Amino acid sequence: MSAIGWRVHGNGKTVAPGDVVDPDERLSWPRTIGIGMQHVVAMFGATFLVPLITGFSPATTLFFSAIGTVGFLLITRNRLPSYLGSSFAFIAPISAATASQGQSVAVGGILVTGLVLAVIGLVVHLAGARWIDVVMPPIVTGTIVALIGLNLAPVAWGTCTQEVVDGEIVQSCTNGFRAAPVTAFITLASIILVTVLFKGILGRLSILVGVVIGYVAAMIQGEVDFTAVREAGWFGLPEFVTPTFDVAVLGLFVPVVLVLVAENVGHVKSVAAMTGRNLDDLTGRALFADGLATTFAGVGGGSGTTTYAENIGVMAATRVYSTAAYWVAAATALVLSLSPKFGALIATIPAGVLGGATTMLYGMIGILGARIWVQNRVDFSDPVNLTTAAVPLVIGIANFTWVLGDLSFEGIALGTAAALVIYHLMRNIARWRGTSQEPASPASAPGGDEPAVHDAH
Repeated sequence: MSAIGWRVHGNGKTVAPGDVVDPDERLSWPRTIGIGMQHVVAMFGATFLVPLITGFSPATTLFFSAIGTVGFLLITRNRLPSYLGSSFAFIAPISAATASQGQSVAVGGILVTGLVLAVIGLVVHLAGARWIDVVMPPIVTGTIVALIGLNLAPVAWGTCTQEVVDGEIVQSCTNGFRAAPVTAFITLASIILVTVLFKGILGRLSILVGVVIGYVAAMIQGEVDFTAVREAGWFGLPEFVTPTFDVAVLGLFVPVVLVLVAENVGHVKSVAAMTGRNLDDLTGRALFADGLATTFAGVGGGSGTTTYAENIGVMAATRVYSTAAYWVAAATALVLSLSPKFGALIATIPAGVLGGATTMLYGMIGILGARIWVQNRVDFSDPVNLTTAAVPLVIGIANFTWVLGDLSFEGIALGTAAALVIYHLMRNIARWRGTSQEPASPASAPGGDEPAVHDAH
């Protein structure tokens, strides 16, 4: 389908057992609008957590995620259903860049990341995606995703400062789990329980539900300040930030490109598997579209974007893959982003709630890396695979740092580089020396060149 437009599926009211609503179909508009708004709810919690954790404006991030989603649908010719929300892979580099150089430099890093991803998308569209599978086999992509999540573990716990007041040492914690342990525990426990207590869409929205429960608990304990909400207007443009550039921090952002590539490729394959369609020809378009969306976010102060697993869950639950629902979701998000009062309300979520939620989220990112290994049957009896995972994970978790003049490379950047160098160096030496333990056909080798099928952010 090369133009915007959808044929009505059946009677437009029901989906027969075993049937699906294809991307170029839709249900009746009232039902499509309802499903589209459900997609907004699905992406809501995760999309807002990133700006809240990094200090970005939630309204600005939502604004650019809506614009990015529209661009994604147009560039993929309305054939690939997806919502572009905030990518968790940006949390660590944004936090580090903001702490050392300020928010505008972090925004510049996002912009450059988007441009690099867009260029990769163009190359894939022209040359095919096979080279991605060769450069980034599952053992490498799984390791990179895992080390990003585990590198963030100290952020979930939080940082505290000590000062002497009236001769006594007073500890003050302003972020993470330690900022408000009771609220954080309630939030985390709620997420865990909702995940197993409820089926369908409510279970899939466990993080959002847990955040709401934690927020109510924080309100009861007097941890929420509504002053900014009362002062904010109902309508207005979000706050934009002009990007600036510093080569010293770009090393923090470059590894994120590899994660975004893996996420987008995984999204294309996931939708293809669920709809029974071959969508490989859209891989380059998807990468290019996400690259442009991230670039635009960097232009104005939004967080970088990626395809969302939460929305895959909604499609799996409803069996509706219509891109019409995503146009509705983008329109809804755009309207919400134009209300400063709404943005101010989101910004009132206290540190304890975020500490509880991020304890789960960062751990999930780490385990998503392990899931890539499991799904692709990575063989850890092969020392090449074992070493490729072992060394970078320690580098990422311990946050190794290498300062080179004005440049500083930290755990995620060094761990990503280590995963790529170790895998390809060891694999090629092993083949040359005849010590390789991979099967005869590299294309089918566990941890070899099969693409990783996953969709995490």
